[in-house]
Order: sequence, then C-alpha cells, then structure tokens
Amino acid sequence: MKINLRAISIALMAFFCFVFTQAQDFQVKGKVTDGQNTPLESATVYIETVQDSTLVNYTITDVEGNFTVDGSTKEEQVNIFISYTGFNTYKKQLSLKENPSIDLSTVKLNFSTNNLDEVLVTGNRAPVTIKTDTLEFNAASFKTRPDANLEETLKQLPGVNVDSDGTITVNGKEVSRVLVNGKEFFGDDPKIATKNLPKEIIDKIQVVDTKTKSEEFTGKEGDSENKTINITIQEDKNKGYFSRLTAGGGTDERYELSGIANYFKDELRVSVLGSSNNINSSGFTFDEVFDAMGRSAYSITRNSNGNFSINGNGFGSNSGITKSDNAGFNFANEWNEKTELNANYFFNRADNRTATTVERENILPDRTYYNNSESTSERQNDNHRARVSFEFEPDTLTRISFRPNLNVNDGYSSSNSFTESFEEDGTPINNATTEQSGEVFNTDFSNRLDVTRKFGSKGAYVRLGFNNSNTKSEEDQLYYSSREIYEDGTITETQIQDQYIDEDSKEDEYELQFDSRVPLSEKLSLDLEYSYTKANRNNTRLVYDRTENSDEFDLLNNDLSNDFESETFDHRPEAGLVYEDDKLRASISGGLQSIRLKNEDLFTNNSFDNTYNNLFVDSYFRYRITKTKSIYFNYRNSRSAPSINQLQPVTNTTNPLNIVTGNPNLDPSQEHSFYSNFNNFDFKSRSGFYMYLGGSFYNDQVVSFTTTDEDLVRTTTYTNVDGAYNLFGGFSINKRIELEKGATLSPRAGLRASVNRNVGFTNGVQFNSKTYSLTPQLSLKYEIDDLISIDPNYQLTYNIANYSLDSSRDQNFINHNLGAEITTYWPKNFIFGNDISYQHIGNMSPGFKNDFVLWNMSLGYKLLGDDGIVKVKVFDVLDQNISTSRYTGEDYIQDTQQLVLEQYVMFSFTYKFSKFGGKDPNDRRRGRF
Repeated sequence: MKINLRAISIALMAFFCFVFTQAQDFQVKGKVTDGQNTPLESATVYIETVQDSTLVNYTITDVEGNFTVDGSTKEEQVNIFISYTGFNTYKKQLSLKENPSIDLSTVKLNFSTNNLDEVLVTGNRAPVTIKTDTLEFNAASFKTRPDANLEETLKQLPGVNVDSDGTITVNGKEVSRVLVNGKEFFGDDPKIATKNLPKEIIDKIQVVDTKTKSEEFTGKEGDSENKTINITIQEDKNKGYFSRLTAGGGTDERYELSGIANYFKDELRVSVLGSSNNINSSGFTFDEVFDAMGRSAYSITRNSNGNFSINGNGFGSNSGITKSDNAGFNFANEWNEKTELNANYFFNRADNRTATTVERENILPDRTYYNNSESTSERQNDNHRARVSFEFEPDTLTRISFRPNLNVNDGYSSSNSFTESFEEDGTPINNATTEQSGEVFNTDFSNRLDVTRKFGSKGAYVRLGFNNSNTKSEEDQLYYSSREIYEDGTITETQIQDQYIDEDSKEDEYELQFDSRVPLSEKLSLDLEYSYTKANRNNTRLVYDRTENSDEFDLLNNDLSNDFESETFDHRPEAGLVYEDDKLRASISGGLQSIRLKNEDLFTNNSFDNTYNNLFVDSYFRYRITKTKSIYFNYRNSRSAPSINQLQPVTNTTNPLNIVTGNPNLDPSQEHSFYSNFNNFDFKSRSGFYMYLGGSFYNDQVVSFTTTDEDLVRTTTYTNVDGAYNLFGGFSINKRIELEKGATLSPRAGLRASVNRNVGFTNGVQFNSKTYSLTPQLSLKYEIDDLISIDPNYQLTYNIANYSLDSSRDQNFINHNLGAEITTYWPKNFIFGNDISYQHIGNMSPGFKNDFVLWNMSLGYKLLGDDGIVKVKVFDVLDQNISTSRYTGEDYIQDTQQLVLEQYVMFSFTYKFSKFGGKDPNDRRRGRF
C-alpha cells in the first residue's frame, strides 16, 4: 500500500492555517502587588462568566507582577478574580461591551487574617495555584465530558502531557506516583488510578516533587526530577463507591473480562480488581476508545540484544501470545491521625506461547559465518505480590515506618530449538537440537524499617533505617541436546548431553543506615550519613548425567557442577552541605566507598578476597529563575559489584554452541554520570519548554570476552574494560491554544539525540562501536468539546553506526513514523476511534517488508444513561502486523521473525455504577462542570 506523503503534508498545512486564524475579542491587563507595593509573582488571574461562573480564561503574573488576559466570549459582563496564597481574593465585575480593552493598573491584595502557610481563603476557586513546592489545579475549572476520568482531566491541564501508553509528564518531568488524599490508590501502578477515578469526585490535582515517606515527614527536599500527583477528593463526596465491569468475546477465540470496585469512606478505602484475557493485555486500561489494544498499538522499541517490544509486551525473550489472569485488592485506613495502614495483594497467572526464527550473520576478525535457528516455547507462571505499609507517629516529632514486601513465583516451562551454522558458501559446520523442560520456584522478601526523630523547627532530624532483601530460587530442569559437527560437509562427530540439573540460589542482603541533618544557619545545613551493606550470595548447580541404558540421572558431572559463594561488604561514610532558599537549592557531598568482595568455589577450592576503595561525589543544584522557570544539574559516581553469574568460575553448556564460564577476578565497575535540564512553562502563552543533557562514562565495565573455535563453538567469559560511554540530550516544547466554540489546538515538538560507544571482544580482539541517533518529532492535537479529537504525529529517526571491527558494515539509515489518532463523539452517545500509523524501517534486510500501515479501530455506543457502553474493536484492520526486525550489533547482523498477536474483532460490553456522598454521580440531571 502506497502512501502519498506530499498530499498528506499539504492537507495538514492547510488544516493548520485554518485553525490558527482565530481572533481575540477582549484584553485585560494590570499589575498585582501587596500592601507595600511589592510585586506578587505567580498570582492567579482568571475570568469567569457572571451567569454560571464558567471559566473564560486565566493567566499567571510574571516576576514583576504584570499580567495580560485575553480571549473571546459572547458575554457582555464577566468577573475577574486575582488570588494568591495567604491573601484575600480580589474580585471585580467588568463590562466588555463598553470597553473590550481594560487596564486595571495596579491591584493591591490584602493579607488574609486567617493565613497559614499552606491555607487558601475559603471560596477561592483559582484554576491554577502556584506555591513554593506545589503546582495545584482546580479540577472543576477545566472542561471535560461529563463522564470523564482522571486521565482525561489531566490532558486538559496546562503543561501536563499523557502519552498513548499512559505515561504522564509535567513540563517534561515524568510522574512516578499518583496518590489519592496522600495515599497510594492501588499499589504503585499510577495507571489504575488515572483510568478509574471519575472527575466527579476530584477537588484538587496537586503536582509535587517525589519524596520518600521519611522526606515528607522531615521536610527534606525530594527528587525534583520525578513528580508525584496527589488527588484530593471533595469533602462531601469522600464516601461512596464506584465500580466497572467489562466482558468481551471475539474472533479467533479472543476474549477479555475485567472488573474493578472501590469503596471509600473518609480515611478508609478498599479496592478489588480482577481480569482474564488472551490478547496480551494487563486488563486494567479501561480506555473508553481503545482500552485493551493500547492507544498506539505499534510503538516499537528495540533492545541491545536484538529483542524488541510493542507497547511493553516483549518480543524476543518474552514474545508471543499470552493468556493472563489477574486478581488483587488494596486496603488503606488511618486511625487517630497517628496510625496508617496500607496493604495490597496481587495475583497474576501468565500462559505464554512463543515461536521464533532467527537468521544471523557473525563477523570475526578473520572470517564470517552464519546461524539459522528456530525455537518454540511454552511457559506458565503464577506470581503472588503482597505489600504492607504501616506508619505510626507516637508524637508530632517521631515517626516509625514498616514496609514489608513479598513476591513469589511458581512456574513451569518447556522449549525446543534447532540451530545450524554454515560458511559463507553454504558449507555446513555444525548444528544443535535442544529440548528443555523445568520447574522454578522463587521467593523474594524485602523490608524497610525507619525510625525518624525531628528536633526543633529548623529541619534537624536523626533517622535510623534497616533494610533487608532475601531472595531464594529453586529450579529443576531436564535438558537434552544433540550436536553434530561437520568436516568438508560430512558429519564427523555427534555429541549428546542428557542431563538433570538441580540449581538452587540464594541471596541475602542487609543494610543499616544512619543519616542526620544539622542546621548551621537559616539556609545552610550539614548532612551526615553512613550506610553498611552486607550481601551473601550462594549458587549451587548440580548437573547429573543419565546412566547409560537407564532412566536414572545419578552420575554427578563435576566439571559442570558448582557450589559458589560470594560475600560483599560495602561501607559508605558521607558528609555534605545543603543550601536552600527561595531561589537556589544545592547540595554537595562526598565520602569513601569501600567494597570488599569475597568469592569461593567449594568444588574447585578456588577463592578470591579483595577490597576496593573509591572516593565518590554526589552533587546537584536547582535554581528557580521564576516560579515557573528553573535549571537543574547533578553529578555522581559510584561502583557496583559484578553479578554472581559473571563471577562464578563454572562452565554452563546448556547452549552447546555457546559455552559460558564466569570470572571470579572481575573488579567492580565504576560509573560517572551527569544530568542537566532547563524547564519553563509560560502560563500567559500556554507554552512549555524542556531541554536536557546527560550521560555516563564507565571504567572497569564488565563485558563478554568471546572466542570462536574452528567448529564455531563460542566460549564466553567476562572481563573489565574502560572507554564506554553514552551521551544524550534533547528538548520538547508544547503549547495550548484556546479557539472559538470550545475548540483547542495543542502543538508539540521535540528533538532527541544520543551518542553511544561500546567496547567488547571477539576472538581475543578488542573492538568498539559508535552509534549516533537524531530524532525530531512533531504532533498537533485539535479538539472540539464533545465532538472530535484529531492527533496527527510524525517522527523521523536518523541513525549512524560505525564499527571498528569491519568498517564495511557501517550503517546510515532513516526510519519514518507517521500516525494519527482520531476520535469522534458524534452522533450523540457514539464514540468512534481510529489509530492509524505508517512506518518505514530504513535498514530492513532484502526480502522483508520495510513499510506498512497499521490500523486499530473501535466503535462504541453509550446507553443506560452513560453507565453502559457496547463496543466493537478491530485489532490490525489491514492485517499487516509485522513480526520481523533487523538488528545490527557490534559483531553480527540479525533478522528475527516472531509469533505475534494477529488481526481479531472483539465485541464487548462495559457497565459502571457508582455513588458518592449519597448521590448517584451518573444522574444526568446533575448538570455539567
């Protein structure tokens, strides 16, 4: 199918020109000060209609207190409000008919008599309020459909962006948590909250820096590079329930079932959920349009090992088709403002089926050879996750926190594969057939215990922490392989492995922490920290060969077995200075990291004991130029110990063509990393700008050291190298333009760039590769309330790859991605969604299709007073879902074909029922916000 890109571009340009030609009908300007004529920066200025208090427009004052509000309205009389934390709200009625251009000159705000640091005057309904560390939105001020959820509300907020996969960013910074009244809604998955909380009950939406519980209690600065959204529920609606159920069936025996129910009363909240489907879905998206299909069903990413994923569903190592069953509950409550309990449990069963075909070209310093392989697998895994958070404050200065977590996996898998290797002229070299089946059971228990005591009112505190992590794995496996070796095209040798493998591993890690803050002045503090971590790791792998002419596995293979122990002792004393005022927040700290690494192999009596000392630095600063504009920079360095698989000196032959042996003499790797950004959101122009630059440099990086013999059997171990690094940078800009008749236009543009240098070995020869990537992207969302949403987007990725091993394999190619999401809400009660994308992959090998159109479609009809919706969805309308990819590594080129989910049609019905504060929020007589 051919796409006329020029025609599409001309049409889009004509469309943009049309929607941008909108006029302004009024303008109000002025300056806001306090009683001493001091300008008030970030005061909220907003205009409402007199008749029904509908928000017309708003802005924020600049650093000099100046503001300009312009827009269009049919109203002749409007009210203007000016609010600022700690001051009485200013209100005045304006006549736009007599004077559409009004200058209020200087407006002086008076202090509120009931002022507290974080208290606003009762009755203030400012759409946006900017406090020192909090950006607060009044949900009712932003118009959405009557049945909107939290995610749809977030999309209307200035500076907030919600990606197709549900990821939320605020002025370019990702939101890591979503809380409801300061508490987790359902574990740590923010999407369950954003997809299910109805706007009807939401009062405020607050954006703050992400903090740990200890940081919240002590007032210590949090992570300014990650954001937390806290949803406050209207007081008169903080009791009731809301539920949602979905059932669907489709072609090719596809189905989906899901449900979630929530009950809350004041500080008590109980949630339960459950789902089952065979369409690779988590089951809890609850998107009105596309839900289980995902909103960009073909967002493809590639990993360094050649695997890739679509919408988070892995292909390669975790590809195929998955049937999943889920169930869980969450309980949260608070007693006497001193004790808080939050507990949740989640169960998941996943049945996964895969089939993979790989064609791979391998480049050695002196020759080239090829591998072809085919493999299938079936896996079933039961996962149980439970978490408890208990917090107790015996008085206002003391806090005790206890957070245990338990994760249990019980699984079974079976797989078959065939791999053959041959020369460039097609002469066979070897082949291998493998069959594996096994059971695995592992548990992971962790816990965090914190005791914090505050002193005085200047931020002094002492905290003691104890963390532990205890992981245990038991695996039993039956393994069979047959490897045939050729010479001059004739089989000369056949090697058989018929084994039972009993592998147990255990890792126990305990950490003791102490940190305190001592104020030296109003703005300067001394931080003292010390942590001690001890980790014990043990891996026992016993390989038994089958006795000849017997069904018993009773011959212990000492060469392939091991009993390996590793101990790590990590001491980190640290001291630093922290400076904080209204503009600048900065910290610099340093210390000595002493790592002692002890390894012992009980089978071979080999042992290793060494200590590594590293002076480290951890620093950052954030300067707030204005309340909406800031710059940030950090630098840190650290060392990390190799994994037990990289250390243990035992030979692993489960892949007979790639034999792996660990290296007990590895050094810990060292990383130097930095990150900086500039962040700004201009409320006057509704535009946000975010620019960033970062990178990491590595010393003693652990890499594979591979040699290949004449029979093309690869032997891999590990070694340390220097010289690897990665650099990245980019920017994004977004703007929201209010048009006439409830229409909005939201253009977004961005650029990403990266440079990576990797170092490795093949046949004893060190090589390096450099990859460069430049990705500009552009999107434009046009919406008319309750009618249509059009979101076209385009992304180009320019790639360059240089390889020292063979310069003839250098790559230079361009990928294109053009898409559009179109949703209509007309005729009444109908929702029609289309998600269309065109992709062109520039480096696909001959014989593989390198451009394709992918299309998801959904048509829904609301009934039962908007409580129900019947829907038909078509996954991959044109039946062009690709299952092939090409990846170029440092010493190979690989083409992969996967088993993937193919076209299906799904019919479903969703019903929701709820009640808040004694009223049914779905009663259509309630009116609109």
